Amino acid sequence: QMEKEELEDIWQLLVRGEIDVLVCTTIIETGVDLPMANTLIIENADRFGLAQLHQIRGRVGRSERQAYAYFTFKPGKALSEQAEKRLTAIKEYAEFGAGYKIALRDLEIRGAGNLLGAEQHGYIESVGYDLYVKLLNEAVLEERGETAENRVEAVIDMRINAHIPESYISTSAERMEMYKKISLIRTEEDAEDVADEMIDRFGDLPKPVERLLAVALTKALAEATGIERVEAKGPVLTFTQKRPDLALWSEVFADFAGMRFLPGGTGVLYRATGDVCDTAKRILQKYNHARLGKE
Repeated sequence: QMEKEELEDIWQLLVRGEIDVLVCTTIIETGVDLPMANTLIIENADRFGLAQLHQIRGRVGRSERQAYAYFTFKPGKALSEQAEKRLTAIKEYAEFGAGYKIALRDLEIRGAGNLLGAEQHGYIESVGYDLYVKLLNEAVLEERGETAENRVEAVIDMRINAHIPESYISTSAERMEMYKKISLIRTEEDAEDVADEMIDRFGDLPKPVERLLAVALTKALAEATGIERVEAKGPVLTFTQKRPDLALWSEVFADFAGMRFLPGGTGVLYRATGDVCDTAKRILQKYNHARLGKE
C-alpha cells in the first residue's frame, strides 16, 4: 500500500545490497528478477493457491546460487484437505520445468468442470486428470462416430492381500490418489515410477502395496498380450487366452519348468513354487519380452 516512489526506493536498496531482507505482500509474485536472492519464506502458505505458490517460489533460484523456499503455516493449525494437497504438490514438484505438472495437479485439486458443456462442476477431481482425459477422448470419438481402441479387459483373480494400508498412507484422499495412479499403470516403467513416488512420499513399500503394484502390472501385461484371465487357485496359476501363440509360449516354457497347455488350447497352466502374484508377473514379463522381440 506504499506510494510507488517509496516502493521504488526500497526496491533499489535491495537491488544494491544495502538491505538484506525484504518483507512484502504477494506483490513479489509479479515477475521480479533478483538473481542474488536465495531465500524465500512464505507465511500462512496454506492460504495461497497452488499456481500462486509456484509463481512466488520462482522469485528465488534465478542464478547459480543454491536457493531455499520455506512454506510455513501456524503451529497446530488444522489444514483443509485442499490446502494440504496444495502444499504436498508444491513440495513434490520442485524440479526445473515443473510448471506443467503443477498445472495438472491444480486441475485435479480444483476440478476443471465439463469441458464440452456450459456448466463447470469440477467432476474431474473424482477420477483424476489422466482418467478424465481418457474418458473425454472416448466421448469425443463417439461424437465423431469413430470407435475408440478396444482394449482387452483382463480379469485377475487372486486371493491375496493387496491394498494400501491406512498405516502406510493415513489420509483417504492420498490413498485414493495413489489408487488412481496404480490403476493407470500400463508398462513396467509406469510401475517403477509409481513405486518410486510412493517410496519418496511415504517410505518403504509394505508387502500389501508391493503385491498391489504387482497385480496392476500383471493386469497391464495381460491386456497388452491379449490374455483374458489370470487365475490363482492355491499355487496353481492359469492364463486363459483365445489363441495362444505356441512359439512365444515355448520361450516362456524354457524358463518355467513344468508349465503346460490347458486342454483345448485355451491357455497355459503352471504350479508356482513361490509368491503366486510375483510368479504371474514374471511369466507375463517373459511372454511380453518374447512378443516384443518377435515384432
